[in-house]
Amino acid sequence: MRRSFLPLLIALAPLCAAPAQAPSSALKAAVAGPARTPANMARDRYRHPAETLAFFGVKPGDTVVELWPFGGWYTEILAPYLAKGGGHMIVASPPGRYAEEIAKKIASDPAVYGGVRQFNFPSVLGGPQVAPGTADVVLTFRNIHNWRMGYLAKDKADYAEAAFKEIYAMLKPGGVLGIEDHRLPEKMDTALERSSGYLKVSTVKRLAEQAGFRFAGASEINANPRDTHDYPKGVWTLPPSYAERDKDRARYTAIGESDRMTLKFVKPR
Repeated sequence: MRRSFLPLLIALAPLCAAPAQAPSSALKAAVAGPARTPANMARDRYRHPAETLAFFGVKPGDTVVELWPFGGWYTEILAPYLAKGGGHMIVASPPGRYAEEIAKKIASDPAVYGGVRQFNFPSVLGGPQVAPGTADVVLTFRNIHNWRMGYLAKDKADYAEAAFKEIYAMLKPGGVLGIEDHRLPEKMDTALERSSGYLKVSTVKRLAEQAGFRFAGASEINANPRDTHDYPKGVWTLPPSYAERDKDRARYTAIGESDRMTLKFVKPR
């Protein structure tokens, strides 16, 4: 009897890179909009914001939570994009100076950011939290490595697992979790995740799936094959941080910003 390979193909399908999504005219307009600062726009060639948000499927009418926006690089795009489409934006930061930093951004231009609501994340660090079942989309850009390294936690313990559980709770059924983070090759030592700023895709998938998420696809839009992932001061050696200052600066400039995973997960209905 002829054996069918269809079940095997179905099982392997989620591991394949998802097809590229074309950004809408509204999304392109937000990326090119007047709310953005020139310094942030200069990094578009590394961060590909229109293509990244299109891959995550962010729609103008969505309620979107951006986790740990820091200075608001993506907030500059998302706030006007959502406001014009009838959507809502929430930023959730660790309490303290990072919450204060994004609060200043929001206060700087009420016409652009007046509808943005602010909360804290995750609960292990304290502060008011995003209510369960609030979000259509949760986005986190280059933050999971911080949680894995215990950044800002008093005991420096890894709280990534707890963070993913909170993300799962704040999403509506069918909601999307979009992740971009520095990618550690699977062949490299997992221990580097606690010091280098890089993470393995398998680690992120494990954390998400343990929390209940279903993997929905990956994009290579933010990949950088020039990144060797083995720098003296971790990922911060590369631009824009240049942790080595002027030492080998030309070399690191030529490499560019880090090699990044871009992953999409869904909370099952």
